[in-house]
Amino acid sequence: MSELKVTPMKPRMQAEEASGAGVSIQAKVEAAAATAAINPEELRREHAQRQQEQQERIEELDRDTLHRLLYQMVLIRRFEEKAAEAYTLGKIGGFCHLYIGQEAVAVGALGALRPDDYVLTSYRDHGHSLAKGTSPDEVMAELYGKAGGCSAGKGGSMHLFDAGVNFLGGHAIVGGQIPLATGVAFAAKYRGTDQVTLVFFGEAAVNQGAFHESLNMAQLWKLPCIFICENNQYGMGTSLERAMSLQDVSQKAPAYNMAGEFVDGMDVLDVYQATKRAVERARTESLPTLLEIRTYRFMGHSMSDPGNYRTRAEIEKHQERDPIVVFRTNLKEKGTLDDAAMNDIEQRVREAVERALQFAESSPEPAPEELFTHIYANPPRQDA
Repeated sequence: MSELKVTPMKPRMQAEEASGAGVSIQAKVEAAAATAAINPEELRREHAQRQQEQQERIEELDRDTLHRLLYQMVLIRRFEEKAAEAYTLGKIGGFCHLYIGQEAVAVGALGALRPDDYVLTSYRDHGHSLAKGTSPDEVMAELYGKAGGCSAGKGGSMHLFDAGVNFLGGHAIVGGQIPLATGVAFAAKYRGTDQVTLVFFGEAAVNQGAFHESLNMAQLWKLPCIFICENNQYGMGTSLERAMSLQDVSQKAPAYNMAGEFVDGMDVLDVYQATKRAVERARTESLPTLLEIRTYRFMGHSMSDPGNYRTRAEIEKHQERDPIVVFRTNLKEKGTLDDAAMNDIEQRVREAVERALQFAESSPEPAPEELFTHIYANPPRQDA
């Protein structure tokens, strides 16, 4: 497993540095300042290395799989762009957290699953829901708050849910989905199935007690759960460096004697292969894994976030490794994708997104009596 030494993915401290042994506070501050300065030539070499590694991975997969991964990433990107337009027009209310820039994480990870495996995630959930198989029509209608949405218009952007594809929801409480996913994995093991549970969360959730309790229980009880820290390096407007003492999230796994891995979240095939390894471990040995997938969101935390805590130069630096552009370029260079195939993908995506928009526009509002449904498993009798 290779790792980046310079940005766009932040360098990691060596184990002896992370332990703090023999390293003064001043030395750590100076080291952090040194890594913030990027050598353009070193960055170019880094990009070239990562490009070569992705091209080698391309040779290991069939054309249909590669095209499916690209289609899903393009679908999520165009869907989110259209959602942003609808939000600015007032068609979508409440909070709306876009997934632009992080598409390789959901697509790569969920591409390694079986249809009957379970997925839970946080409130930035549009991409995960689409990658798990929820119809773009139902996702867009849910954003609109319409009855045709996957949560009947009552969940909205942060609470997509589709039991039909075992997508067990977006969760707005930071870290709240982590113990829930641990329970789902326990249930699968208790029933004797070989289903695997994936749970996505941001790096800010790692500071929650529920994260640590869940990892401890999952390893102790040997549960088939894969914990995926989708590290986009900012918790709302607070950078990782300001909020976490040990910024290498994958190194938290050894504290629980758990398998862990650091993954390039701007490379869909790196994510795909790392998740496949974790899935195999979970399915055959009933063992959990912690994956730190380092990525970057190109948009603000939500549609209402002006993003003044980041510079344009920082964003553009990360956009140089746009996961869709990099993957598309490498597929073309390897002769696995031509202009006609790419145009076909773009056309199918445009049609799917336009259908979703029309479906959302035409779907009815939830009926007033829906306020009282889906509250109790056994609703009280009206005459009681």
